[in-house]
Amino acid sequence: MPIMSEDMLSKIIADKKNLERVLDNLKIGIIAHDLNRRIFYFNNEAERITGYKREEVLGKDCHQVFGEPFCGGQCSFSDNAPAFKDKKEYLNHIVTKSGEARRIEMSVTMMRDNKGRDFGVLASLADVTEMLNLSMKARELASFSGIVGKDAKMVAVFRQIQDVAGYDYPVHISGETGTGKELVAEAIHNESHRSGAPFVPINCGALPESLIESELFGHVKGAFSGALRDKKGRFELADKGTIFLDEIAELSKQMQVKLLRFLQNGMFEKVGGEKTVRVNVRVISATNKDLKKEVQQGTFRKDLFYRLNVIPIHLPPLRERRNDIPLLVDHFLKEAGEMHDSMPPKISGEAVSIMMEYHWPGNVRELQNAIQFAIVNCSGDIISPIDLPMELRDQSILCSSRGASKKLNEEIVRAALEKSGGNKAKAARSLGVGRATLYRFLNDHPYTFQR
Repeated sequence: MPIMSEDMLSKIIADKKNLERVLDNLKIGIIAHDLNRRIFYFNNEAERITGYKREEVLGKDCHQVFGEPFCGGQCSFSDNAPAFKDKKEYLNHIVTKSGEARRIEMSVTMMRDNKGRDFGVLASLADVTEMLNLSMKARELASFSGIVGKDAKMVAVFRQIQDVAGYDYPVHISGETGTGKELVAEAIHNESHRSGAPFVPINCGALPESLIESELFGHVKGAFSGALRDKKGRFELADKGTIFLDEIAELSKQMQVKLLRFLQNGMFEKVGGEKTVRVNVRVISATNKDLKKEVQQGTFRKDLFYRLNVIPIHLPPLRERRNDIPLLVDHFLKEAGEMHDSMPPKISGEAVSIMMEYHWPGNVRELQNAIQFAIVNCSGDIISPIDLPMELRDQSILCSSRGASKKLNEEIVRAALEKSGGNKAKAARSLGVGRATLYRFLNDHPYTFQR
């Protein structure tokens, strides 16, 4: 068989029909449009990923075809001039024609003619939705969108984030203090089509009543003493993005009414202003209180509750996802090492065991603080129980005294470990003792049990 020359190959590719055959057989979606966003190429895989047929999109403005910028807040063609020069890569989240949310890896490249003039962009799309779903199902993920965890309850939260990210419905996040509600809100934003636009958080309980309206909606010059200039509020700053209202239950009844009006029509007036401002913002709220009880007690408006609680997400406390503690410990140790540009200490199995048995009233935030305390307190290369905060050590002593009546010996411990396949957590449960008790026994018998 004769070898194809470069000249022959160039002629084949130069033929439009041959080139289309090549591009249509790729397992990557290809979309090309000119500098006016008019689509002039759309291959088979792009049809499959988006759900749109090429005859529906060719020759049309991509913003009009998809009802909004296809790349959401990452769009480089929202203004007149493109926002990049050569190449741009990012994660994108789209909603298909049938309403299905898809996670897309995108690479956008500027196209130029033989004189170096820009004439359009070529975007390649790789659909990684199923890969992510399989990883979640197999619980192979150790984190998702910046949130560490692989416990079944956290995987369920990850799926919820993925499901709601493609829509603009209000989300209400509930959970105890320190469970990571702002992280979840930011993950929803980052996984959505708004990811390139601002994420603006505000703690509604941290500001006095006299300032909260100005912070949320802004004010005009002279609206009150000290208003020396016009100021944009958080809603205006979050335009085209997401606003996160933490501690929403702390809003006064008056502010609840103003927030309700905004949720109904997307409009507000600045403090002291007469002009109505309209913004395009997704609202995510959170509280560590039970909003239903607040409604029953008359401190929170029922109509506002239903407006905010369209999609509820509940975060489990750390004591209900204890298997994530070692992952979180490693994450915080690495984070500390990167922050201080140094090698962080390791942590002993006994110290981790004590952490696994602690009840964590402050949840993940308290765990992070405990690790930071232990790093400072540690004088060597390994964090031991003595380096942990006092409340963890006191809990360990209490657990040890409670388990003292449980007499362990080498024979029953060896049998329990063999039965559990070496899984110390299962062995401890079968023996009726805490993990810390079992770890101490193994440490006291180093030559009998190799860890």
